Amino acid sequence: MAGHIQDRWYKTETTPNGKTTRVKSDRYGTGMRYRARYVAPDGTERSKSFPDKQKRLAEAWLTQIAADMNRGQYVDPSAGKVTFQQFAAEWLASQTTDASTIVAMELRFRLHVFPYIGSRSLSAFQPGHIRAWCRTIKDSGIAASYQRVIFANVSAVFAAAADDGIIARNPCRAGSVKAPRLDPRKIKPWTHERVLAVRAGLPEQYATAVDMGAGCGLRQGEVFGLAVDEVDFLGGVVHVVRQVKMIGSHLVFAPPKGGKLRDVPLPDAVSYSLAAHITARPPVDVTLPWKTPDGPPVSATLMFYSRERKALNRNYFNMYLWKPALVSAGIIPERVPGERFKQSRDHGMHALRHYYASVLLDAGENIKALAEYLGHTDPGFTLRTYTHLMPNSQDRARNAIDAAFSTDAEAVDDGGEAAAAA
Repeated sequence: MAGHIQDRWYKTETTPNGKTTRVKSDRYGTGMRYRARYVAPDGTERSKSFPDKQKRLAEAWLTQIAADMNRGQYVDPSAGKVTFQQFAAEWLASQTTDASTIVAMELRFRLHVFPYIGSRSLSAFQPGHIRAWCRTIKDSGIAASYQRVIFANVSAVFAAAADDGIIARNPCRAGSVKAPRLDPRKIKPWTHERVLAVRAGLPEQYATAVDMGAGCGLRQGEVFGLAVDEVDFLGGVVHVVRQVKMIGSHLVFAPPKGGKLRDVPLPDAVSYSLAAHITARPPVDVTLPWKTPDGPPVSATLMFYSRERKALNRNYFNMYLWKPALVSAGIIPERVPGERFKQSRDHGMHALRHYYASVLLDAGENIKALAEYLGHTDPGFTLRTYTHLMPNSQDRARNAIDAAFSTDAEAVDDGGEAAAAA
Protein backbone atom coordinates (compact mmCIF):
# COMPACT_ATOMS: atom_id res chain seq x y z
CA MET A 1 0.00 0.00 0.00
CA ALA A 2 1.38 3.40 -0.99
CA GLY A 3 1.42 6.24 1.53
CA HIS A 4 -0.18 6.07 4.95
CA ILE A 5 -3.45 6.77 6.75
CA GLN A 6 -3.78 9.44 9.41
CA ASP A 7 -6.40 9.11 12.16
CA ARG A 8 -7.46 12.69 12.87
CA TRP A 9 -9.52 11.79 15.92
CA TYR A 10 -6.54 10.50 17.88
CA LYS A 11 -3.01 11.66 18.42
CA THR A 12 0.02 10.01 19.96
CA GLU A 13 1.56 11.48 23.09
CA THR A 14 4.55 10.50 25.21
CA THR A 15 3.92 9.93 28.92
CA PRO A 16 6.36 11.08 31.64
CA ASN A 17 7.72 7.57 31.93
CA GLY A 18 8.68 7.59 28.22
CA LYS A 19 5.86 5.46 26.91
CA THR A 20 3.58 6.48 24.01
CA THR A 21 -0.17 6.44 24.20
CA ARG A 22 -3.09 7.43 21.99
CA VAL A 23 -5.37 10.16 23.22
CA LYS A 24 -8.35 11.91 21.72
CA SER A 25 -7.53 14.95 19.63
CA ASP A 26 -9.40 18.25 19.58
CA ARG A 27 -11.16 17.07 16.39
CA TYR A 28 -12.54 13.90 17.99
CA GLY A 29 -16.06 13.13 16.77
CA THR A 30 -16.19 15.89 14.14
CA GLY A 31 -15.42 15.88 10.42
CA MET A 32 -13.75 13.16 8.41
CA ARG A 33 -11.77 10.79 10.60
CA TYR A 34 -9.23 9.24 8.21
CA ARG A 35 -6.90 11.02 5.84
CA ALA A 36 -5.17 8.80 3.24
CA ARG A 37 -1.94 10.39 1.96
CA TYR A 38 0.55 9.48 -0.73
CA VAL A 39 3.26 11.06 -2.87
CA ALA A 40 2.32 11.43 -6.57
CA PRO A 41 4.77 10.70 -9.42
CA ASP A 42 5.45 14.45 -9.74
CA GLY A 43 6.69 14.57 -6.12
CA THR A 44 3.69 16.39 -4.67
CA GLU A 45 1.57 15.02 -1.83
CA ARG A 46 -2.01 13.99 -2.51
CA SER A 47 -4.68 13.04 0.00
CA LYS A 48 -8.31 12.02 0.38
CA SER A 49 -10.47 11.98 3.50
CA PHE A 50 -12.80 9.21 4.68
CA PRO A 51 -15.41 9.14 7.48
CA ASP A 52 -15.41 7.10 10.68
CA LYS A 53 -15.51 3.31 10.27
CA GLN A 54 -14.22 3.60 6.69
CA LYS A 55 -10.53 2.87 7.27
CA ARG A 56 -10.71 -0.18 5.00
CA LEU A 57 -11.98 2.00 2.17
CA ALA A 58 -9.05 4.34 2.72
CA GLU A 59 -6.65 1.39 2.59
CA ALA A 60 -8.30 0.07 -0.58
CA TRP A 61 -8.04 3.51 -2.17
CA LEU A 62 -4.32 3.71 -1.45
CA THR A 63 -3.86 0.17 -2.75
CA GLN A 64 -5.59 1.12 -6.00
CA ILE A 65 -3.40 4.22 -6.32
CA ALA A 66 -0.29 2.08 -5.91
CA ALA A 67 -1.52 -0.42 -8.50
CA ASP A 68 -2.26 2.38 -11.00
CA MET A 69 1.22 3.77 -10.50
CA ASN A 70 2.80 0.37 -11.09
CA ARG A 71 0.81 -0.12 -14.29
CA GLY A 72 1.51 3.39 -15.53
CA GLN A 73 -2.21 4.22 -15.39
CA TYR A 74 -2.15 6.75 -12.58
CA VAL A 75 -4.48 9.74 -12.99
CA ASP A 76 -4.12 12.79 -10.78
CA PRO A 77 -7.51 13.19 -9.04
CA SER A 78 -7.18 16.96 -8.84
CA ALA A 79 -6.31 17.38 -12.52
CA GLY A 80 -9.76 16.22 -13.60
CA LYS A 81 -11.37 19.21 -11.89
CA VAL A 82 -10.68 21.37 -14.94
CA THR A 83 -13.84 21.87 -16.98
CA PHE A 84 -14.33 20.57 -20.50
CA GLN A 85 -14.47 24.12 -21.85
CA GLN A 86 -11.20 25.10 -20.17
CA PHE A 87 -9.35 22.06 -21.44
CA ALA A 88 -10.89 22.29 -24.93
CA ALA A 89 -9.75 25.92 -25.21
CA GLU A 90 -6.18 24.89 -24.33
CA TRP A 91 -6.38 21.96 -26.75
CA LEU A 92 -7.53 24.19 -29.59
CA ALA A 93 -4.72 26.66 -28.89
CA SER A 94 -2.19 23.83 -29.25
CA GLN A 95 -3.45 22.59 -32.62
CA THR A 96 -1.17 22.93 -35.63
CA THR A 97 -3.71 22.05 -38.32
CA ASP A 98 -5.06 24.43 -40.96
CA ALA A 99 -6.21 27.77 -39.52
CA SER A 100 -9.64 27.54 -41.14
CA THR A 101 -10.15 24.12 -39.55
CA ILE A 102 -9.38 25.53 -36.11
CA VAL A 103 -11.81 28.40 -36.65
CA ALA A 104 -14.49 25.90 -37.71
CA MET A 105 -13.87 23.76 -34.61
CA GLU A 106 -14.10 26.82 -32.36
CA LEU A 107 -17.48 27.62 -33.89
CA ARG A 108 -18.76 24.07 -33.38
CA PHE A 109 -17.68 24.03 -29.75
CA ARG A 110 -19.19 27.44 -29.07
CA LEU A 111 -22.56 26.64 -30.64
CA HIS A 112 -23.10 22.93 -30.03
CA VAL A 113 -20.85 21.79 -27.17
CA PHE A 114 -19.99 24.39 -24.53
CA PRO A 115 -23.61 25.39 -23.79
CA TYR A 116 -24.40 21.77 -22.87
CA ILE A 117 -21.30 20.10 -21.41
CA GLY A 118 -18.71 22.88 -21.22
CA SER A 119 -19.03 23.58 -17.48
CA ARG A 120 -18.70 19.95 -16.33
CA SER A 121 -15.39 18.82 -14.84
CA LEU A 122 -13.52 16.31 -16.99
CA SER A 123 -13.35 13.75 -14.20
CA ALA A 124 -17.12 13.97 -13.68
CA PHE A 125 -18.04 12.76 -17.15
CA GLN A 126 -19.79 9.44 -17.54
CA PRO A 127 -20.94 7.82 -20.80
CA GLY A 128 -24.48 8.81 -19.88
CA HIS A 129 -23.60 12.48 -20.14
CA ILE A 130 -22.29 11.94 -23.67
CA ARG A 131 -25.39 9.95 -24.67
CA ALA A 132 -27.64 12.77 -23.40
CA TRP A 133 -25.61 15.39 -25.25
CA CYS A 134 -25.72 13.34 -28.48
CA ARG A 135 -29.49 13.25 -28.18
CA THR A 136 -29.55 17.02 -27.74
CA ILE A 137 -27.60 17.76 -30.91
CA LYS A 138 -29.68 15.20 -32.81
CA ASP A 139 -32.89 16.93 -31.74
CA SER A 140 -31.47 20.29 -32.82
CA GLY A 141 -32.07 19.29 -36.44
CA ILE A 142 -28.54 19.69 -37.78
CA ALA A 143 -27.40 17.28 -40.47
CA ALA A 144 -26.18 13.85 -39.36
CA SER A 145 -22.87 14.37 -41.16
CA TYR A 146 -22.33 17.58 -39.17
CA GLN A 147 -23.27 15.80 -35.95
CA ARG A 148 -20.54 13.25 -36.64
CA VAL A 149 -17.97 16.00 -37.15
CA ILE A 150 -18.93 17.65 -33.84
CA PHE A 151 -18.83 14.29 -32.05
CA ALA A 152 -15.37 13.56 -33.49
CA ASN A 153 -14.08 16.93 -32.25
CA VAL A 154 -15.40 16.29 -28.74
CA SER A 155 -13.95 12.78 -28.71
CA ALA A 156 -10.57 14.21 -29.76
CA VAL A 157 -10.59 16.52 -26.74
CA PHE A 158 -11.34 13.65 -24.36
CA ALA A 159 -8.67 11.51 -26.04
CA ALA A 160 -6.12 14.27 -25.44
CA ALA A 161 -7.19 14.51 -21.79
CA ALA A 162 -6.70 10.75 -21.42
CA ASP A 163 -3.28 10.96 -23.07
CA ASP A 164 -2.31 13.71 -20.63
CA GLY A 165 -3.33 11.57 -17.67
CA ILE A 166 -6.17 13.88 -16.64
CA ILE A 167 -8.89 11.26 -17.09
CA ALA A 168 -8.64 7.49 -17.16
CA ARG A 169 -10.67 6.91 -20.32
CA ASN A 170 -12.48 8.65 -23.13
CA PRO A 171 -16.25 8.54 -22.40
CA CYS A 172 -16.99 8.93 -26.13
CA ARG A 173 -15.46 5.49 -26.72
CA ALA A 174 -17.62 3.66 -24.20
CA GLY A 175 -19.54 0.72 -25.62
CA SER A 176 -22.89 2.34 -24.86
CA VAL A 177 -22.02 5.55 -26.72
CA LYS A 178 -22.70 5.49 -30.46
CA ALA A 179 -21.42 8.13 -32.84
CA PRO A 180 -24.22 9.84 -34.83
CA ARG A 181 -25.16 7.79 -37.85
CA LEU A 182 -25.01 9.17 -41.35
CA ASP A 183 -28.20 9.58 -43.29
CA PRO A 184 -28.67 6.60 -45.65
CA ARG A 185 -29.57 8.95 -48.50
CA LYS A 186 -27.73 8.46 -51.75
CA ILE A 187 -26.52 11.37 -53.81
CA LYS A 188 -28.99 12.22 -56.55
CA PRO A 189 -27.09 14.19 -59.19
CA TRP A 190 -28.63 17.07 -61.05
CA THR A 191 -29.88 16.61 -64.58
CA HIS A 192 -28.21 18.46 -67.44
CA GLU A 193 -31.35 20.58 -67.78
CA ARG A 194 -31.09 21.68 -64.14
CA VAL A 195 -27.43 22.62 -64.56
CA LEU A 196 -28.32 24.79 -67.53
CA ALA A 197 -31.25 26.36 -65.68
CA VAL A 198 -29.08 27.39 -62.74
CA ARG A 199 -26.42 28.67 -65.11
CA ALA A 200 -29.02 30.83 -66.84
CA GLY A 201 -30.13 32.21 -63.47
CA LEU A 202 -26.70 33.57 -62.57
CA PRO A 203 -25.43 36.99 -63.71
CA GLU A 204 -23.60 36.61 -67.01
CA GLN A 205 -20.18 37.28 -65.50
CA TYR A 206 -20.54 34.30 -63.16
CA ALA A 207 -22.29 31.81 -65.46
CA THR A 208 -18.98 30.27 -66.55
CA ALA A 209 -18.32 29.30 -62.93
CA VAL A 210 -21.02 26.65 -63.45
CA ASP A 211 -19.07 25.28 -66.41
CA MET A 212 -15.97 24.89 -64.24
CA GLY A 213 -17.89 22.98 -61.58
CA ALA A 214 -20.00 20.82 -63.89
CA GLY A 215 -17.43 20.45 -66.66
CA CYS A 216 -14.20 20.10 -64.68
CA GLY A 217 -15.36 19.07 -61.20
CA LEU A 218 -13.76 22.01 -59.39
CA ARG A 219 -14.84 22.91 -55.87
CA GLN A 220 -16.32 26.36 -55.27
CA GLY A 221 -13.15 27.74 -53.65
CA GLU A 222 -11.07 26.31 -56.49
CA VAL A 223 -13.25 28.05 -59.06
CA PHE A 224 -12.90 31.33 -57.16
CA GLY A 225 -9.12 30.86 -56.97
CA LEU A 226 -8.59 29.87 -60.63
CA ALA A 227 -6.00 32.04 -62.40
CA VAL A 228 -5.85 32.48 -66.15
CA ASP A 229 -2.28 31.17 -66.40
CA GLU A 230 -3.40 27.87 -64.87
CA VAL A 231 -5.65 27.06 -67.84
CA ASP A 232 -3.78 25.33 -70.65
CA PHE A 233 -6.09 25.91 -73.60
CA LEU A 234 -3.78 24.21 -76.11
CA GLY A 235 -3.09 21.16 -73.95
CA GLY A 236 -6.69 20.90 -72.75
CA VAL A 237 -5.78 20.87 -69.04
CA VAL A 238 -6.70 22.90 -65.96
CA HIS A 239 -4.02 23.03 -63.26
CA VAL A 240 -5.77 23.18 -59.87
CA VAL A 241 -3.24 24.72 -57.50
CA ARG A 242 -5.18 27.19 -55.37
CA GLN A 243 -8.44 28.00 -53.69
CA VAL A 244 -9.99 31.00 -51.97
CA LYS A 245 -10.79 30.15 -48.35
CA MET A 246 -12.54 31.97 -45.54
CA ILE A 247 -10.91 32.04 -42.11
CA GLY A 248 -13.43 33.78 -39.93
CA SER A 249 -14.30 36.87 -41.92
CA HIS A 250 -10.97 36.96 -43.78
CA LEU A 251 -10.30 35.69 -47.30
CA VAL A 252 -7.00 33.93 -48.00
CA PHE A 253 -5.37 31.97 -50.79
CA ALA A 254 -4.58 28.36 -49.89
CA PRO A 255 -3.74 25.04 -51.58
CA PRO A 256 -6.69 22.89 -52.67
CA LYS A 257 -8.38 20.75 -50.04
CA GLY A 258 -5.92 18.29 -48.52
CA GLY A 259 -3.06 20.10 -50.24
CA LYS A 260 -3.71 17.94 -53.31
CA LEU A 261 -2.63 19.74 -56.49
CA ARG A 262 -4.01 18.13 -59.63
CA ASP A 263 -4.56 18.42 -63.36
CA VAL A 264 -8.08 18.13 -64.73
CA PRO A 265 -9.07 17.56 -68.38
CA LEU A 266 -10.48 20.68 -70.01
CA PRO A 267 -13.32 19.73 -72.40
CA ASP A 268 -13.67 21.76 -75.57
CA ALA A 269 -17.09 23.06 -74.54
CA VAL A 270 -15.70 24.46 -71.29
CA SER A 271 -12.62 25.80 -73.10
CA TYR A 272 -14.79 27.79 -75.51
CA SER A 273 -16.89 29.09 -72.62
CA LEU A 274 -13.78 30.20 -70.70
CA ALA A 275 -12.34 31.92 -73.76
CA ALA A 276 -15.56 33.88 -74.23
CA HIS A 277 -15.61 34.74 -70.53
CA ILE A 278 -12.04 36.08 -70.65
CA THR A 279 -12.85 38.21 -73.67
CA ALA A 280 -15.92 39.73 -72.04
CA ARG A 281 -14.47 40.04 -68.55
CA PRO A 282 -10.65 40.16 -68.54
CA PRO A 283 -8.94 38.58 -65.52
CA VAL A 284 -7.68 40.89 -62.76
CA ASP A 285 -4.77 40.69 -60.33
CA VAL A 286 -5.90 39.94 -56.77
CA THR A 287 -3.63 39.82 -53.73
CA LEU A 288 -4.51 37.84 -50.60
CA PRO A 289 -2.51 36.45 -47.66
CA TRP A 290 -1.35 32.87 -48.01
CA LYS A 291 -3.06 30.30 -45.78
CA THR A 292 -3.63 32.57 -42.75
CA PRO A 293 -4.88 36.15 -42.35
CA ASP A 294 -1.37 37.22 -41.33
CA GLY A 295 0.37 35.09 -43.98
CA PRO A 296 2.61 36.48 -46.72
CA PRO A 297 0.78 38.26 -49.58
CA VAL A 298 0.32 36.28 -52.79
CA SER A 299 -1.05 37.58 -56.09
CA ALA A 300 -2.98 35.72 -58.79
CA THR A 301 -4.73 36.84 -61.98
CA LEU A 302 -8.21 35.58 -61.18
CA MET A 303 -10.86 34.76 -63.76
CA PHE A 304 -13.79 35.24 -61.36
CA TYR A 305 -13.98 38.25 -59.06
CA SER A 306 -16.43 40.64 -57.45
CA ARG A 307 -17.74 44.00 -58.64
CA GLU A 308 -15.01 45.60 -56.54
CA ARG A 309 -12.42 43.52 -58.48
CA LYS A 310 -11.66 41.50 -55.37
CA ALA A 311 -11.76 37.77 -54.62
CA LEU A 312 -15.26 36.33 -54.34
CA ASN A 313 -16.66 35.87 -50.85
CA ARG A 314 -18.52 32.58 -50.68
CA ASN A 315 -21.08 33.92 -48.18
CA TYR A 316 -22.04 36.77 -50.49
CA PHE A 317 -21.97 34.56 -53.59
CA ASN A 318 -24.15 31.83 -52.06
CA MET A 319 -26.73 34.20 -50.56
CA TYR A 320 -27.08 36.86 -53.24
CA LEU A 321 -26.15 35.04 -56.45
CA TRP A 322 -26.44 31.27 -56.09
CA LYS A 323 -29.72 31.02 -54.18
CA PRO A 324 -31.56 33.45 -56.46
CA ALA A 325 -30.35 31.26 -59.34
CA LEU A 326 -31.84 28.23 -57.58
CA VAL A 327 -35.11 30.14 -57.28
CA SER A 328 -35.10 31.03 -60.97
CA ALA A 329 -34.49 27.36 -61.82
CA GLY A 330 -37.45 26.30 -59.67
CA ILE A 331 -35.29 24.33 -57.23
CA ILE A 332 -36.24 26.32 -54.11
CA PRO A 333 -39.18 28.70 -53.59
CA GLU A 334 -39.01 32.47 -53.56
CA ARG A 335 -37.82 33.97 -50.29
CA VAL A 336 -40.58 35.37 -48.10
CA PRO A 337 -39.82 39.03 -47.25
CA GLY A 338 -38.11 39.22 -43.87
CA GLU A 339 -37.17 35.53 -43.87
CA ARG A 340 -34.24 33.49 -45.07
CA PHE A 341 -34.15 31.36 -48.19
CA LYS A 342 -35.29 27.79 -47.71
CA GLN A 343 -32.52 25.38 -46.73
CA SER A 344 -30.81 24.01 -49.83
CA ARG A 345 -28.09 21.76 -48.43
CA ASP A 346 -28.29 19.37 -51.40
CA HIS A 347 -28.24 22.16 -53.96
CA GLY A 348 -25.10 24.09 -53.17
CA MET A 349 -22.41 24.63 -55.75
CA HIS A 350 -21.00 21.24 -54.71
CA ALA A 351 -23.89 19.67 -56.62
CA LEU A 352 -21.99 20.52 -59.80
CA ARG A 353 -19.21 18.14 -58.75
CA HIS A 354 -21.76 15.37 -58.27
CA TYR A 355 -23.08 16.06 -61.76
CA TYR A 356 -19.53 15.90 -63.13
CA ALA A 357 -18.93 12.56 -61.41
CA SER A 358 -22.22 11.09 -62.67
CA VAL A 359 -21.46 12.05 -66.28
CA LEU A 360 -17.97 10.55 -66.19
CA LEU A 361 -19.13 7.32 -64.56
CA ASP A 362 -21.96 6.96 -67.04
CA ALA A 363 -19.41 7.32 -69.82
CA GLY A 364 -17.37 4.46 -68.35
CA GLU A 365 -14.59 6.41 -66.60
CA ASN A 366 -12.88 4.38 -63.86
CA ILE A 367 -13.03 5.29 -60.17
CA LYS A 368 -9.29 5.87 -59.80
CA ALA A 369 -9.23 8.46 -62.58
CA LEU A 370 -12.39 10.13 -61.25
CA ALA A 371 -10.85 10.35 -57.78
CA GLU A 372 -7.80 12.04 -59.27
CA TYR A 373 -9.90 14.57 -61.18
CA LEU A 374 -12.01 15.36 -58.11
CA GLY A 375 -8.98 15.73 -55.86
CA HIS A 376 -9.90 12.85 -53.54
CA THR A 377 -6.92 11.38 -51.69
CA ASP A 378 -8.62 8.00 -51.28
CA PRO A 379 -10.30 6.41 -54.32
CA GLY A 380 -12.24 4.29 -51.84
CA PHE A 381 -14.06 7.42 -50.69
CA THR A 382 -14.97 8.18 -54.29
CA LEU A 383 -16.25 4.62 -54.74
CA ARG A 384 -18.35 4.75 -51.56
CA THR A 385 -19.82 8.11 -52.56
CA TYR A 386 -20.66 7.37 -56.17
CA THR A 387 -20.90 3.58 -56.48
CA HIS A 388 -24.68 3.74 -56.97
CA LEU A 389 -24.14 5.93 -60.04
CA MET A 390 -21.93 3.42 -61.81
CA PRO A 391 -23.48 1.59 -64.80
CA ASN A 392 -25.35 -1.50 -63.71
CA SER A 393 -23.03 -4.52 -63.93
CA GLN A 394 -26.02 -6.82 -64.48
CA ASP A 395 -26.93 -4.86 -67.59
CA ARG A 396 -23.36 -5.17 -68.85
CA ALA A 397 -23.41 -8.93 -68.19
CA ARG A 398 -26.70 -9.42 -70.05
CA ASN A 399 -25.52 -7.33 -72.97
CA ALA A 400 -22.22 -9.22 -73.19
CA ILE A 401 -23.93 -12.64 -73.20
CA ASP A 402 -26.57 -11.46 -75.68
CA ALA A 403 -23.82 -10.26 -77.98
CA ALA A 404 -21.96 -13.58 -77.71
CA PHE A 405 -25.12 -15.65 -78.31
CA SER A 406 -26.18 -13.50 -81.24
CA THR A 407 -22.78 -14.14 -82.83
CA ASP A 408 -23.26 -17.91 -82.41
CA ALA A 409 -26.79 -17.72 -83.85
CA GLU A 410 -25.56 -15.80 -86.87
CA ALA A 411 -22.84 -18.43 -87.45
CA VAL A 412 -25.44 -21.22 -87.31
CA ASP A 413 -27.76 -19.38 -89.67
CA ASP A 414 -24.91 -18.73 -92.10
CA GLY A 415 -23.96 -22.41 -92.02
CA GLY A 416 -27.51 -23.54 -92.69
CA GLU A 417 -27.92 -21.19 -95.60
CA ALA A 418 -24.61 -22.35 -97.11
CA ALA A 419 -25.66 -26.03 -96.87
CA ALA A 420 -29.00 -25.29 -98.49
CA ALA A 421 -27.31 -23.46 -101.33
CA ALA A 422 -24.99 -26.43 -101.92
